This record gives sequence, structure tokens and C-alpha cells, in this order.
Amino acid sequence: MIASQLLENEYSGHFGTYIREAGEGKLIEELEISLHDFIRFVQNIPMDKFDYRYAEGKWTIKDIIQHIIDTERIFAYRALRFSRNDKTPLPSFEEDDYANNTESNKRSIQDLLTELSALRHSTLLFYKSLSEDQLKRLGTASGNQISVRALGFVIIGHQKHHQKVFEERYL
Repeated sequence: MIASQLLENEYSGHFGTYIREAGEGKLIEELEISLHDFIRFVQNIPMDKFDYRYAEGKWTIKDIIQHIIDTERIFAYRALRFSRNDKTPLPSFEEDDYANNTESNKRSIQDLLTELSALRHSTLLFYKSLSEDQLKRLGTASGNQISVRALGFVIIGHQKHHQKVFEERYL
């Protein structure tokens, strides 16, 4: 399945931005390919850019990679809950609170990429384990309805969005 095949009731609100960013790759394939593309991209960034902030109060590249990791964990957890037919509405999260409580700038870029890779492999195995019925299940997160498969595309699109931010504002 590709993102453009999602039904209108499978996502709403701000999730649409990331789903559009996901592109037209198949969900499982794109979860894997986008990780490899991102790692290659980051490995080509000059070392002196990883701690760079393009403006006062903005995150560094390391901060953003940690943000991608934290956000994927949250979205995958939401997908787990909804795939198991848990109908409990899940709250949003304050990304700045997360970013302000990490030590990402004390970590090596390789350590961050290794963590992202391990997490993505876990996410990938989880998505491969789901039936079509489980992928279509809906839940509520951040006050918006979203399906399990839409969350997979959100994970991909969120990562791609931040890669574009790196290109436009950091490099």
C-alpha cells in the first residue's frame, strides 16, 4: 500500500503534512529505504555542522535526530495500541519538552544513527507482523483520528520533512 491509497477517514489534522511527505513508496519498503537514505545523507554532513544552530533557540542537527527518534517511538507506540484495538484516546506530546530534556549534543553522531537504525528495525518488524485488518484499525491521537498504517507513513514523512529542513537551513 502507498500513502495516496489511504482513505479519507484514516487521518486528519496535522498528520496529513507528513503523509504527503512520505511519497509514493510502499509502506514496508519505504520504512526501510528511507532509513538507509537518511543515514547516508547524515554521514555526508560535515562534522562541524552537527552542533550548528541556524538561529538562537533552534535545535542542532543532533537535537533533530534525537527528535526523530523520540517521535518515531511515540508514533510506533500509538500504532501498537491502535493495532491491538485499544480505543483509549492518546494525548499529544510537547516536542520542546522532550528536546530540552535530552543530552543529544553530548552524543556522537554515530551513536544517534545507531539508535535510530535499531529503532527503525524494531518498527519495521512490528509493521511486518500486522495483518491487513490490524493496519486499518483506527485510534485517536492528539485529538485526531488516525489508522495504524497512516502512522507508518507519518513516521516516514516526519523523517523526510526534517531531512529537507537540514538541506534548507543547516547546509
